[in-house]
Amino acid sequence: MGRTGRLMARYRSQPYVVQAIWASLALAFVGALATMNWSLAFVAAATFVLSLAPVLFVRRVGVTLPMSFFAGIVIFIYATIFLGEAFDFYYRYGWWDGVLHGGSAAGFGLIGFLFVFTLFEGDRYAAPAWAMAFIAFSFAVTIGALWEIFEFFMDQTFGLNMQKSGLVDTMWDLMVDVAGGAFGAFCGFLFLKEKELGGFTGVIAEFIEMNRSLFRRMRR
Repeated sequence: MGRTGRLMARYRSQPYVVQAIWASLALAFVGALATMNWSLAFVAAATFVLSLAPVLFVRRVGVTLPMSFFAGIVIFIYATIFLGEAFDFYYRYGWWDGVLHGGSAAGFGLIGFLFVFTLFEGDRYAAPAWAMAFIAFSFAVTIGALWEIFEFFMDQTFGLNMQKSGLVDTMWDLMVDVAGGAFGAFCGFLFLKEKELGGFTGVIAEFIEMNRSLFRRMRR
């Protein structure tokens, strides 16, 4: 199988939603070049490259991502950069920013929990469940706070308008980050208590099953 064939095989192995997003980015890139819309071409290319970053990163650190987790990351990047910036979804829909902040915070809450759980090598009794959940919550809120600092820096340095209404926008974003981070951490807490919450706790279980070497102390 040639290089093109291998690339097509990898493309078809991705979730359908990821295939659709990559196809739309390719069409947007080609269309932007044809109409000499260089800014749209740049955003489409940047979105595609960033959507590949999680795969390259986890391969470097020896981690396997569940398909659902990877699809969620790609959707978030697409919604944030391509739809949000290139098509002004942030300005067209007032709820767009809040949904993305909440979803990303919940995701970071799950990531924070998995990171803490990895440190204990899957030993669910190494620390109280509430303590692991609190660390995961703190991780998610910290990421949200750093992002707000980044927005402030970009606005002050380059004259952008990432904060929109300033303090009001920042505070609403932080409150949404707290709610989303609490939800993600709560999913980790329920997992430790061996309780289910739809597909959210299922993502944790799937990640652990695909990376058993990181959770050697976990009982089956």
